[in-house]
Amino acid sequence: MSELRAVDGRVPGRRGRATRDKLLKATSDLLVKKSYRDLTVVEIAKRARTSTATFYQYFTDVEAALVELARDLSDEAPRLVEIIRTENWLQLVDAFIDLWERHHAILRVVDLATAEGDLRFRNIRTHLLSQVTDALRDAVVRANGRDVEPRAQAATVVSLLAHVAEHRYGYEFWGIRLEDMRRSTARMVAWGVTGRETI
Repeated sequence: MSELRAVDGRVPGRRGRATRDKLLKATSDLLVKKSYRDLTVVEIAKRARTSTATFYQYFTDVEAALVELARDLSDEAPRLVEIIRTENWLQLVDAFIDLWERHHAILRVVDLATAEGDLRFRNIRTHLLSQVTDALRDAVVRANGRDVEPRAQAATVVSLLAHVAEHRYGYEFWGIRLEDMRRSTARMVAWGVTGRETI
């Protein structure tokens, strides 16, 4: 992992890191309330109780702060990989729902920016989900005897998990209980990985 640096190349000390973290938290808090396109450096600095000049010491613009928030998502992948190794499919569904619940604002930005062709966000999304896809591919291979291409099968399962997690409130609005959606998704994941619907 590369060393954390300010815009001018300096390595921030403890106070500098704390200030940078405050700016990122302020960005994250504001992102929950409004579109990322409407965020301004002035708002972020004000919420962090610092100055715009201080913001620019750590980030070149608002998008640079959003990229840093998105990069933090990669810390989530090992937990998902560990659950896959236990083959507890219901727990995996819950972990995806929890991930989207805790990080829905920045994940929305990642998805939108990826769809618009921003390579920075696409690479972050790919890095997060490729670790999960690789772990699911390995689980498909372990189940063996199935006439499927393991990575394609794994990628399909990851797409299902991400879509369900992203749209859970929409399903509830349609009258679908979360418990039913969790179990239905877990059965589909189990079938997709092992060929059995046991969860």
